[in-house]
Amino acid sequence: MLKLEAVTLSQGSFTLRADIGFENRGVTALMGASGSGKSTLLSAVAGFLRPSAGRITIAGQDVTDLPPGARPLSILFQDQNLFPHLTLAQNTGLGLRPDLRLTDDQRRTRDEMLERVGLAGMGDRLPRDLSGGQQSRAALARALVRGRPWLLLDEAFSALGPALRNEMLDLLRDTAMDQGLSVLMVTHDPADARRIADSTAIVTDGEVTAPLPTQALFDAPTAALRRYLGD
Repeated sequence: MLKLEAVTLSQGSFTLRADIGFENRGVTALMGASGSGKSTLLSAVAGFLRPSAGRITIAGQDVTDLPPGARPLSILFQDQNLFPHLTLAQNTGLGLRPDLRLTDDQRRTRDEMLERVGLAGMGDRLPRDLSGGQQSRAALARALVRGRPWLLLDEAFSALGPALRNEMLDLLRDTAMDQGLSVLMVTHDPADARRIADSTAIVTDGEVTAPLPTQALFDAPTAALRRYLGD
């Protein structure tokens, strides 16, 4: 379980408080208006922002003071962060070894992941030779190949058109199910949550609501969700 215990996050005049737990396995959506603190919360979980109070634990381990690379998670951002001078295979291999000196087993792991995300046979291509959807798949492959139990996504597919976006969401859901991953996904779009999230938490008014089953939440919206939707 991922827990934020009496956590306070401060950035300038903005403060976000969270005393909340996210269950292992499945997909949890973090939903809220722009500027509500969704990305701030994810940055704290990932280790890029230290809480001014409270602690963060994953599977009972206090990770509050751990650097990002030492935490049992991977994170995927909207801009994908593919290196333009490296091939698809090399970009993916970075998830296994930053120096790219891969063993035979690591090369097999890399190639199997590229096949899993639908990029088999494209390892020699540069990012400029890939479509937007293929670049998103490549970035997802690099995050997944690390084998960390938690995957964080900060509006990773928001720049894609509706068809590609839904395709990537479905791929994420299926991969999470197959690999037993726990996914925390920031989105501002209720359709994303309804499509793949098992549970959804709302970030609003400087607070994070407890995650609820997504379908039940939308069937009987809480006050926080109604405010967000404008109902």
